[in-house]
Amino acid sequence: MRVVLAEDSLLIRTGLTTLLTGGGYEVAAAVGDAEALLRAVAEHEPDLVVVDVRMPPTHTDEGIQAALVVRRQYPGMAVVVLSQYVEERYATDLLSGDTSRVGYLLKDRVAQVPEFLAALRRVLDGGTALDPEVVAQLMVRRRRDPLERLTPRERDVLRLMAEGRSNSGIVTALRVSHSAVEKYVSSIFTKLDLTPTDVDHRRVLAVLTYLNS
Repeated sequence: MRVVLAEDSLLIRTGLTTLLTGGGYEVAAAVGDAEALLRAVAEHEPDLVVVDVRMPPTHTDEGIQAALVVRRQYPGMAVVVLSQYVEERYATDLLSGDTSRVGYLLKDRVAQVPEFLAALRRVLDGGTALDPEVVAQLMVRRRRDPLERLTPRERDVLRLMAEGRSNSGIVTALRVSHSAVEKYVSSIFTKLDLTPTDVDHRRVLAVLTYLNS
């Protein structure tokens, strides 16, 4: 089984390469950034991609975004994402579509070599491998009210959005400035984990969340 590995830390990348090789995998490429990962995937067409969530240049979400590109462009390719700690939004993004051949593991699990290799095998066999801490946090998130993170004023703004008010209408109703309303709306989107996309209307999704809560 051929693997392409993406990890910006040379020390961790070298350790993972040694671990994977010892586990019977052929590491076709071990790279340090997301762009190099996508090039390596196109060149080697591996069976498995292992990628860190945070990659250069900004060390925010380059890794997870590259993983999502791989998932779209190579639907049959297994992808395992490694993260320093649980980041719910990234886990949700990764699992929002087909959940076969996908994994999200904390880096701490790598030290538990037999379990880590078993998780990779499970993903390669068409299954899913989720770190227990990821599962626990996602379950807690599912149980709690998604609106509980909003301030009272943000709830007022969302209620008016649900009534069909535009930002100008909210300005009039609450007697606040346009800039204040824009800040409230932006904060609502952030707290409800509604990231900008080309296909979804965040205002509509926020209203649906309000109506379903």
